[in-house]
Amino acid sequence: MVDEGKAILLRLCERVEAEQPSDLPTLYGLTQAATEEFNALGREFMATGSGIETVAREWICDEFCFVASAYGFTDADAEALTAGRDW
Repeated sequence: MVDEGKAILLRLCERVEAEQPSDLPTLYGLTQAATEEFNALGREFMATGSGIETVAREWICDEFCFVASAYGFTDADAEALTAGRDW
C-alpha cells in the first residue's frame, strides 16, 4: 500500500505537468483528486485492520507541499492542498 501512495503522488505530478495549472484554485482541484485517492487508500488500510499513522499523514501533507513548490506554487496553503482528507 505504500507503493500505492507513491503512485498517487506520481499521478499528481503527471497531471500537474499535463494540465499546467495557472493558478492556485486549479492546482487545488488537482490535489483534491489526489487527496480523494489517499482517502480511498486509507479505507483500504482500515479494511485490513490498520490505518494511516500520524507520521505518514504528516509525510503525505509534506509531499503535497513539495509537489506544489516544485511546480512553482510556493504560496500554496498546506491545508488547502489536502482539503477534504479523512486521514
